[in-house]
Amino acid sequence: MRSLTRGTRRAGAVAVTAGAVLIAGPLVAPAQAAGGPSGIKAKGAFLLDSGPNKTLWSKAADTKREMASTTKIMTAAVVVTTKGVDLDRKVTVKKAYRDYVAQYGASTADLKTGDKLTVRQLLYGLMLPSGCDAAYALADTFGSGSTTAARTKSFISKMNKKAADLGMKNTKFDSFDGISKTGNNYSTPRDLAKLARHALGNATFKTVVKSTKTVQKATNGRTYTWYNTNKLLGSYKGVIGIKTGTGTKAGPCLVFAATRDKRTVVGAILNSSDRYADATKMLDWAFKQKTATKVTLRQLPPGAQQD
Repeated sequence: MRSLTRGTRRAGAVAVTAGAVLIAGPLVAPAQAAGGPSGIKAKGAFLLDSGPNKTLWSKAADTKREMASTTKIMTAAVVVTTKGVDLDRKVTVKKAYRDYVAQYGASTADLKTGDKLTVRQLLYGLMLPSGCDAAYALADTFGSGSTTAARTKSFISKMNKKAADLGMKNTKFDSFDGISKTGNNYSTPRDLAKLARHALGNATFKTVVKSTKTVQKATNGRTYTWYNTNKLLGSYKGVIGIKTGTGTKAGPCLVFAATRDKRTVVGAILNSSDRYADATKMLDWAFKQKTATKVTLRQLPPGAQQD
């Protein structure tokens, strides 16, 4: 999902058939550097050793930047940590959700008006194809108020409260999906890594974000097939998520995590011209990889959302 200022983007149809994995050019990380990963193109980056909650390396860790659809990590985190949340609660898709993605040319789970999906299914639609319609549905469902506008505003307030509770001192949300209408939707690599570490502590969140593909059925039998826009997932050994984001001002962003030998490393990249190569270099360094990993990125089938 790109930011509001980036111009219109195709709200492309959700792919309905599984496509074969295609071969892309290899990403090759340079030899390991002693003081940190070298050649990182991101304007901001952060590496966190999740277990001891220890900073491993950073670049402009506390500089505020737009974060595009990595916003949806917080959207999901608010939902899954809601007290007494019923993940099997059914939500009816409103026409307003479809109109919204059409208006902004946003990435979409291609939800159909009138379909009923569970909260759990909407989380997949949120995090895999980066569905702004799914984000809208969740915000409308979990916010408080008598109107859709009031409920979504309430939900965004919950996002900001959770950020404050987590000590995300340089983060602010003005949207439930990253489409910023005021320019006040920003974070830092450090804050995003902190959020990701927290969110991965929830089993439902972790299950959703590590899925490369899911097939879900609405109550009327309609089938939705969603592919994860995070191409690092399934391409680099041990990667378990988490979320892409792309915007005109934000640039390509990526929040990621990988586990090897029971050790989990969380990373955040903001505004990179080569986010997957950056992530590969960062993980190689974090895992003390002696030789650079050659990564062939998992390819998305025709018609699948890109982010």
